Amino acid sequence: MIKPIVVSGIRPTGYLHLGNYYGAVRNFLRMQEDYNCYFFIADIHSLTTHPTPENLQAGVKQVLAEYLACGIDPEKSTIFIQSDVPEVCELYTFLNMNAYLGELERTTSFKEKARKQPENVNAGLLTYPVLMAADIIIHKAEFVPVGKDQEQNLEMARKFAGRFNRMYKQEVFPIPRPFTFDGGDMIKVPGLDGSGKMGKSEGNGVFLYEDPKEIRKKVMRAVTDAGPTEPNSKKTEPVENLFTLLKIVSTPDVVDHFEKAYNSCEIRYGDLKKQLAEDIIAVTAPIRERILEILKDDAYLAQVARIGAEKARESAVRTLQEVKEVIGFKRLF
Repeated sequence: MIKPIVVSGIRPTGYLHLGNYYGAVRNFLRMQEDYNCYFFIADIHSLTTHPTPENLQAGVKQVLAEYLACGIDPEKSTIFIQSDVPEVCELYTFLNMNAYLGELERTTSFKEKARKQPENVNAGLLTYPVLMAADIIIHKAEFVPVGKDQEQNLEMARKFAGRFNRMYKQEVFPIPRPFTFDGGDMIKVPGLDGSGKMGKSEGNGVFLYEDPKEIRKKVMRAVTDAGPTEPNSKKTEPVENLFTLLKIVSTPDVVDHFEKAYNSCEIRYGDLKKQLAEDIIAVTAPIRERILEILKDDAYLAQVARIGAEKARESAVRTLQEVKEVIGFKRLF
């Protein structure tokens, strides 16, 4: 049986946090058993924020080690670094010729990034969805695991794939579909600042690489409120976020204990935070130990990256050759 193809990537702009782990990476472990998976580190995408060469290299190495420490198996999946597959940039160029200014300017991700970094509204930000589309369709992906924040970019990838097929009257690319788990959405892990989701740029995350002391400090500083004044009252967003985190990392009896304490107005947020911190540490400590071990082994990391690049390029070269022939690029001599 031919396994369906899945493609997903993450930028090397910082350490993986609990949101990455519960929202995506744990599900990748299940996917690699039943799907032909391509997981890449999007170092070209990260250039939109102009990282220094040292930060870029360190970020790539860190994310690769974290992928492996979480359990993604290079024997079962193709793990590679985006810049090791130059065919992606060539396909990106071809797709850009049929991507239009108006549709790119209307994307939510562009408008949000332009607002956050008004002094650096570069062309890469504008054409970010085109590069993302190239990442996906160069492997003829059938599924892409995406969170809510990337749904529009996936729709753009679907649009560009369909537009290419229509322009050249050939079904070169499958139309990729969003991948959801167990028929539902991927988990949205909240941050510690009382609103929104956990993220790197928001500064509200707990990272897999962090030591227990730092995790305790962060969790104890998490936003709460003055406490319930009536039994069974509705939780405010910051408190609801803490309970969501508790449900993710703690056992049902622990969650039940604090739910009852809240509903009876006997909750002590300090006790809840202490319990939450220890349960987060129980999840992250074994992963952190594996990350530290893997980071020491440069030869192993280089081997994984090299083999991943070879496998990814084999797929990318095959697709790009077909694309160029369809467009009309042929050798004259």
